Amino acid sequence: MAITVNGVEITEAMVQAELANQADAPSPRDAAIQQLILHELLLQKAKASGLDTSNEGQAIGALLDKELAFSPVDEATCLAFYNEHPEQFRQGESATASHILFPLGQGDELANMLAKAKAEGVLAEVQANPSRFADLAREHSTCPSGKQGGDLGQFGRGQMVPEFEQAVFSTEAGQITPNLVQTQFGYHIIQVNALQTGGQISFEDIKERLGQYLNEMAGRQAMHEYLSKLVEEAKIEGYSMSAQQ
Repeated sequence: MAITVNGVEITEAMVQAELANQADAPSPRDAAIQQLILHELLLQKAKASGLDTSNEGQAIGALLDKELAFSPVDEATCLAFYNEHPEQFRQGESATASHILFPLGQGDELANMLAKAKAEGVLAEVQANPSRFADLAREHSTCPSGKQGGDLGQFGRGQMVPEFEQAVFSTEAGQITPNLVQTQFGYHIIQVNALQTGGQISFEDIKERLGQYLNEMAGRQAMHEYLSKLVEEAKIEGYSMSAQQ
């Protein structure tokens, strides 16, 4: 049975063409059909509203700008959400660190000894002149981060191997670990750039991002309700949208 939307057919050729855009969906064919049905409904609504549909994308965009207008959430709404969901605004301990990695010799004891000796020499050099850490990382580190001066960025507890994590979180910010740190990857010289304690994120620190999030959620909800209403009022044959929503 052919699929029609208020008498307009969604052809198999159209479905096949849309499938490539829905390849990552759990059911690409269903996703393709639904997308085509919703597109047709929006296009019909745009025409009925007197919009120029020679450019379908622009017409649908203009329609949604007009139909989905809603007031942005205010600070009071953000604060109420923050107070009602405190568990969503907690963060754990995190650190920002750099390292210089010297790999193990894969079972070769002599290679391991040489790697350790080289690492200890670089450790002594960097402890004597910490400002050279990035240069020495670029020169000696076998980790890809070496190209960025050893910078590993920010990470939380549980994201690094235990020996590395223990060394980082037991070293003061701005300091270099006093000894080499051995892990399954090799010998590390670690510079702890910053430490952030865990705890509740303040409302002042999160309110801007929270406002963006709540506005995005409100927009999605408005879109869902608008499309559901179009589907409910339409005559769709050959496919059941209600079973898929």
